[in-house]
Amino acid sequence: MLIAFEGLDQSGKATQTRQLRARLEQHGRKVHTLSFPDYETPIGREIRSALDDERNFAADVMQLLYVANRFEHKARIDSWLANGAIVICDRYRASSVAYGEAQGLDPAWLESMQHPLPAPEVTIYLDIAPETGVRRKSAGRDLYERDLSLLVRVRASYRRQAAQPDWVLVNAELPPDHVADVVMRAIQPRLSPSSNPARS
Repeated sequence: MLIAFEGLDQSGKATQTRQLRARLEQHGRKVHTLSFPDYETPIGREIRSALDDERNFAADVMQLLYVANRFEHKARIDSWLANGAIVICDRYRASSVAYGEAQGLDPAWLESMQHPLPAPEVTIYLDIAPETGVRRKSAGRDLYERDLSLLVRVRASYRRQAAQPDWVLVNAELPPDHVADVVMRAIQPRLSPSSNPARS
């Protein structure tokens, strides 16, 4: 089972990824987590340079880099899933659709190039207003985080995508523990009893 957390920066994706992993492991599940972009790879370092205004890539090039960064981990994700593990991603395929669409790119193109990547069984969208992200992180904001008009469009794309049946929209303006309870209630019915438990 692959679970993706999506949302604007400072929406709590990393926090909820950690909390969900801990809860699932308490229930005997084998869990792996990934966070995208992965800035430790060569492609990830190019992305980091662009977000820090050190490189200037067009919007389509940026999304190609983001997608390629995920493909760097495709074999690992495939292996984990084949062995019955739960994989949780902090950002995944929908991020490229949201941010690319917000910059005028074709969402169908952004989706189609990612079809070879394993599809999430459920995508949890942590919804916050862009202004909330500013309050939670007022300094050290990257290229995208500083552009509030862009983030308004990103949020609109996420909310459009969240109408799909395999998505769960969660009000992430609420306290983290409350959000974690909502997330767990959304995931619980989707857990297969045949999933391999963690081995000691």
